[in-house]
Amino acid sequence: MEAVINRLKEHLNQSIVGQETLLNELLIGLIAKGHVLLEGPPGIAKTTAAKALSSAVCASFQRIQFTPDLLPGDVTGSDIFQQETSDFSFVPGPIMHDIILTDEINRAPAKVQSALLEAMAEKQVTVGNNTYPLPDLFFVIATQNPIEQEGTYPLPEAQLDRFIMKIEVDYPDAETELNVLRLVRQNDLNTDPKRPSPVATPNDILALQAAALNIYMAESVEQYIVHLVMATREPDKYFNDNNEFASLIDYGVSPRGTLALDRCARAHALISGRDYVTPDDVRSVIHAVFRHRLVLSFQAAAQNKSVEQIINMILNKVPVL
Repeated sequence: MEAVINRLKEHLNQSIVGQETLLNELLIGLIAKGHVLLEGPPGIAKTTAAKALSSAVCASFQRIQFTPDLLPGDVTGSDIFQQETSDFSFVPGPIMHDIILTDEINRAPAKVQSALLEAMAEKQVTVGNNTYPLPDLFFVIATQNPIEQEGTYPLPEAQLDRFIMKIEVDYPDAETELNVLRLVRQNDLNTDPKRPSPVATPNDILALQAAALNIYMAESVEQYIVHLVMATREPDKYFNDNNEFASLIDYGVSPRGTLALDRCARAHALISGRDYVTPDDVRSVIHAVFRHRLVLSFQAAAQNKSVEQIINMILNKVPVL
């Protein structure tokens, strides 16, 4: 298992410069058997990172560019009438692959998002009266641009909750920017570029997913996860000395968020080379797991409180058992 993880990390680091956190969290999302949402300004390698991950695994990959005129059938596939047989036959859509990149997911209308929601939740698509299963490795990487909101359809909370992690990507620092400039120039000068060979198979990834689920987690760590979640739902019990904190959260983390925090903490322990989960594993992934599940109140906006600050306040308040 360790050899596969090291090969994946090496492959990704060769493709992307200066985005170690992004690459690490992409691996966690994949091993945790979830789907991830990437959010950040344009041009910071969100799409490139997704492609790099797909090239690391010998699996089928498809990129879907979401637009306002997209139809559900353009994603799932549709029944096409065949004149030769005078019957309808199913023509699979681009979603019928192992790894899917849905670029600018918030530009798709509600019906398309609904079709994607079924695929993410049930690993199946329904066309007409028939249901078709998706591959065992089915993994969705969705991107969205938080800057431009014209012509977009914000994702509802129910669909956001289907993403196991929301990864926020920011601009690189000056040193990293210089390295990116040099790497891209070198790649452009290379007249005979070689496509990097995959370093893992779908069975390798499925084995990693199974190994993560079997990692030991002490009852105290399980209790810690539950208390972190409950602090978002019943803040009065945890913030007796701060009566205003309860007014900052409208809706806390769902039970699906509890499961996501458990799975991601296990995956983090696995890629860190341990066979047991520590509270530090939980703290390392909690921001990516909670940030899209917490619904803050108008009071929080008025006090200029960000979701990251709220999560940090919870981490500081809930003790490790």
